Amino acid sequence: MNQMKREQITTAVNAALAEKGKRKFTQSVELALNFRGIDFSKQDNRLNIEVALPKGKGRDVKVAVFADGQLALDAKNAGVELVISGAEIPKLATDKPRLKSFMKYEFLAQPQLMSVIGKSLGQVLGTKDRLPKPVMGAALPALIERARKTVKIKTKGKYLPTVHCLVGTENMSADDIADNIEAVYEAVKTKLHEENIKSAYVKLTMGKPQKIV
Repeated sequence: MNQMKREQITTAVNAALAEKGKRKFTQSVELALNFRGIDFSKQDNRLNIEVALPKGKGRDVKVAVFADGQLALDAKNAGVELVISGAEIPKLATDKPRLKSFMKYEFLAQPQLMSVIGKSLGQVLGTKDRLPKPVMGAALPALIERARKTVKIKTKGKYLPTVHCLVGTENMSADDIADNIEAVYEAVKTKLHEENIKSAYVKLTMGKPQKIV
């Protein structure tokens, strides 16, 4: 594929946004990348990348932190929507309604609680690709902000040569969405060669795909 140019991205994004019409919900903007010359059935070739979108997801993203003590207090002070103590974790495994409501959160966790989370909730959160990230190194507010912006680019299903990910919503500007698309594209290039990227499309949830390249 020829190198993706900014003008091509914004033209395709504007064409996608022109179709938004009047819906009773805010549509997502999704990017699809199609590949060639790669056998994704091989583990080493599969994509599993996280990208912090520079302009965010265009919607409120809730963050939950598994924590005790000072970290729990810091999380509350940092404005997270939910703090879950270590004592609560085993009880959650049998609380299916509450677990279902958790699927709308991004998760962070105190490193000391990761083992009990894995034991009690690993099967549920793992199958939904919602396992928490341990709180290490960076300051908690920065980790929370990154969690709100991060999307996953992951090879799924029968390892077809394509991936899809959120790059914003219809309420965002074309330039902001283009910034997010560029960030995803550059992240994928760190794993695969550019010539392996066959084509790229952008679309609204209910819209037609618009070809970028």
